[in-house]
Amino acid sequence: MNIKKKLDSYLNSYLIVEKRKGIMKYAACGSMAMADYECASPINNYINDNKDEDTFQTYLFKLIDERELKDSDVYNKVNIDRRLFSKIRSNKDYHPSKETIILLGFALELSEKEIEDLLEKASYSLPMNTTFDLIIRFCFKEKIYDINTINEFLYDHNCKLLNE
Repeated sequence: MNIKKKLDSYLNSYLIVEKRKGIMKYAACGSMAMADYECASPINNYINDNKDEDTFQTYLFKLIDERELKDSDVYNKVNIDRRLFSKIRSNKDYHPSKETIILLGFALELSEKEIEDLLEKASYSLPMNTTFDLIIRFCFKEKIYDINTINEFLYDHNCKLLNE
């Protein structure tokens, strides 16, 4: 099966609008729905116990170091502006766009799990209900990292292109 047919099959498999059977609601302490939740635990303890210390910035540069790449290798591969990359490196509070993070993921040739983790660290995701996100997910899953090929897939499905 050629890669475009495989992409179409992938989109058809996942791009289905499903009705939600119910919405989970928070219940008061002591109810059956909250049996697994420790009601006595204050919110601060919960936050401290569950807060991930690995920020987007630290995780990104850990991935770069693991791959033994130079910063210039990364930003040049996907045409990210050097000043933007410098801002990401030097400002721990800088919040890059989802597209920038996706481009960094392609430059680093991340796995599907790694891009999900990187996006999550910046409070983004690749939901399974939009064509754009499914194409991006498909490319990571199939290890397709060439931006021209990815943009061709996006163009074929009337999606916004990367790095326009």
